[in-house]
Amino acid sequence: MLIVALIFAALAALLHVYIFVLESLRWTAETTRKTFGTSVAEANATKEMAFNQGFYNLFLAVVTSAGIVAAAAGHHGVGAALVLAGAGSMLAAGLVLLISSPSKAKAALVQLAFPLLAVVLVLVSLAS
Repeated sequence: MLIVALIFAALAALLHVYIFVLESLRWTAETTRKTFGTSVAEANATKEMAFNQGFYNLFLAVVTSAGIVAAAAGHHGVGAALVLAGAGSMLAAGLVLLISSPSKAKAALVQLAFPLLAVVLVLVSLAS
């Protein structure tokens, strides 16, 4: 069960690295603006905020990845704790987006699906 949890955690981490790239490196690019539904003016006005937010996503991916590596190395408790911290924060952020911006439900569900599965499966693996 832990292996499946780590696979979902890895998918969550990869998704959040992709979000980092969009927010911190490509925020004003046409394709990114289309993805987020922002105009040139909106993208330019929010560039610093998006840059910072992208790094939050990257740091969550790093914590989650460190947990994956620790668990794979046999340090299951440490790995589980790090995966729960990283993926749990991703899940919480997705829930905040879903609740605060119902019009962005699709993006929120994309953001929280892999972390939700990772968190549930890590908890199940710890209980067994």
